[in-house]
Amino acid sequence: MSEINITANKNTVPFDPESPFVTSGLRLGSPAMTTRGLGVDDFAEIGNIIADCLLNRNDEGVKQDCLNRVKALCDRFPLYPHLNIPVPVLA
Repeated sequence: MSEINITANKNTVPFDPESPFVTSGLRLGSPAMTTRGLGVDDFAEIGNIIADCLLNRNDEGVKQDCLNRVKALCDRFPLYPHLNIPVPVLA
């Protein structure tokens, strides 16, 4: 997911059968996203982007589409809108 500029980390989930060193959960920074103003529909889009990326991880076209969709969300919800800073593309 880092290739499409989405950062996440692994976490344990309640009643996880795996050890804390082999976790089953994935954590996204939802407070950071709501602070930027993202709403329910935007979170659904993020879920769709993640699903598309993971289900098609070897398809460069899908990966580029996902990256474009992430950038579009970042453009719509800038961190510091009053500073007018362009969003860098990391991937």
